[in-house]
Amino acid sequence: MDLGLGDAAAVVAGGSRGMGRATAELLAAEGCRVAILARTEADLRDAEAALRVKGARDVLALRADLLRAGQVDAAFQAVEHRWGALHALVCAAGPTTAGTLEELSDRDWLHAFDEGVLGTVRCVRAALPLLRRASFARIVTLAATSTRQQSPRLIGYTAAKAALVSVTKNLARSLAGEGIIVNCVCPGWVLTPSVAAHLRAMAAEAGLPADDVAAAYRLGAASFGAANDLGRIGQPEEVAAMAVLLCSPRTGYTVGATIPVDGGTDFF
Repeated sequence: MDLGLGDAAAVVAGGSRGMGRATAELLAAEGCRVAILARTEADLRDAEAALRVKGARDVLALRADLLRAGQVDAAFQAVEHRWGALHALVCAAGPTTAGTLEELSDRDWLHAFDEGVLGTVRCVRAALPLLRRASFARIVTLAATSTRQQSPRLIGYTAAKAALVSVTKNLARSLAGEGIIVNCVCPGWVLTPSVAAHLRAMAAEAGLPADDVAAAYRLGAASFGAANDLGRIGQPEEVAAMAVLLCSPRTGYTVGATIPVDGGTDFF
């Protein structure tokens, strides 16, 4: 199926690692012009080279801290200067805050919402003028199925993701009349680099071999409530496939949806 994304311009915020990078690479393989926003220069350059190999028509690797509005605005100004318009924005960066209620300080809570919600708000605000100029326009956010399957050890993270779902639905309603289509993908537990490191640490603590991620997954499922019907952890590419589909002009009648990609954790 041709997704109709050839030569479309796309930005992936948080596009240098994990699900964001997988999404950027799949957009590149569809023939898009792809810009990625991230904080770490080495990760940006590595991802930039990979996107060229995948077939991107053009690549912009922009160093930007999504917690700083000035840097976000500057990144989208660079996109405007290069391409003039924008067809798709994928907001894949998210909170990294973990801990129980008693473990998290006020500062931890504020940081979780800054990373998990306001980073996306800043990107959408900066991208809207460019999206309004495009022949079609899509916004995709990445939340989490933990907004439905709660985990006390991820209370700040989950609260931020739940707020992101609400923001996404409000954006979908307010922008649909302009033809800007907004949807949310909710991944379950996915084998991103940070999760892989966490699983290996859990395995080591339990005396399991370092490469036994299957056993570590079982430990993690018991600890964080991340079990699913498939009985395995997901891959970033499996989330990226849904995100890229929602970037397509073929999905113009899917509005404000919250779509789980979680191996069967929940059905909503």
